[in-house]
Amino acid sequence: MKITALETVHWNSRDDASFWPHWTWLKIHTDAGVTGLGETYPRNAAEAEMIHSHLAPLLLGKDPRNIERIWNDLYHAIDYQIAGGTEMRCLSAVDLALWDLLGNALETPVYRLIGGKSNPNVRLYNTCFPHKYDFNTEPEKIMQELIDGPKIRTIKIWPFDGAAVANQRQFITTEQIDAALRPVRILRERFGMSIDILMEFHSMWNVTSAMKIAEALEPYKPLWLEDLLMPGNYAQYAELARSTRLPLTISERIAGKFNFESMLESRAAKFVMFDVCWCGGLTEARKIATLAEAHELPFAPHTAGGPLLFYATTHLSTAMPNFWIQESCQRFYESDWPAMLENPLMPKDGCVQAPELPGFGMRIKREVWEHQKSIHRITKA
Repeated sequence: MKITALETVHWNSRDDASFWPHWTWLKIHTDAGVTGLGETYPRNAAEAEMIHSHLAPLLLGKDPRNIERIWNDLYHAIDYQIAGGTEMRCLSAVDLALWDLLGNALETPVYRLIGGKSNPNVRLYNTCFPHKYDFNTEPEKIMQELIDGPKIRTIKIWPFDGAAVANQRQFITTEQIDAALRPVRILRERFGMSIDILMEFHSMWNVTSAMKIAEALEPYKPLWLEDLLMPGNYAQYAELARSTRLPLTISERIAGKFNFESMLESRAAKFVMFDVCWCGGLTEARKIATLAEAHELPFAPHTAGGPLLFYATTHLSTAMPNFWIQESCQRFYESDWPAMLENPLMPKDGCVQAPELPGFGMRIKREVWEHQKSIHRITKA
């Protein structure tokens, strides 16, 4: 089997379609007629250009089943420039497409190829992307819908971001802390300890501000504090971890196992987060999850991107034993994915299950792949 063509599909703007497209799809074609689908985001045009101009010459004619060899060769090629950014995101897309292709060729779900069912039911939390209610003012309405519908009982919010933007990420006042705590108080007063609250900070704070924020949040017992500092500052993260009883989560923004190893050695994180469309694909994500397991830590993967990210991550979470909880977005499965996919994954009883279909099992509606505002490009051998 040989790779014969690389095809990309992306949109210039999220506003180009009703389903909010902000990713690049990559389809790898072979001389056996088998294809595989990959995905990355959010710099669509740059990612498509990188795939066709730089990665296609390294992939065309190769046997797509040699996933580890291809990953290693591509990584060494991009590391000569920089091991991260667009290059790593595109390597992630290629890797996902190769796993999907292998599953399609063997007529087997990917989770079977990477270990089987450690977790038949993948537990979910909800990230509050704009949908029906504002989490800053009506978080209890979001939470009640999640409990009544898909029975999800964990919610992620980021009410401190406004203060960070207002103060150019340099400081936070006592008044601002009190205002940012409002949705946390509402959730605890309404639901008590029957729910878990996750706090996202988008790496907007310095150590001094982060310590103040963590101290203010301790009485509300959030499950974790996510990405309070910029990734890479692991000594500072360790200092922050020593200052609070609350667990830290780090970081979907890190790419590659070498960076994760440095983070793990700092002993700062209690939850390891990665994004399979950014960290190096499924091949690298499995190794990062195993590194976390060797440090006796669970992983909690990031999925706030395109639909294949969620499907591929669900296969990984199904297979790896040290899985804790996976991100989901109410907007995606209630609005965007039903408009795009023939078989959208729908949460039930707080969980989702990997499709029993070959590959990752995601089936795109033909009219979406051929959408009038989508940008197609193909490079052939």
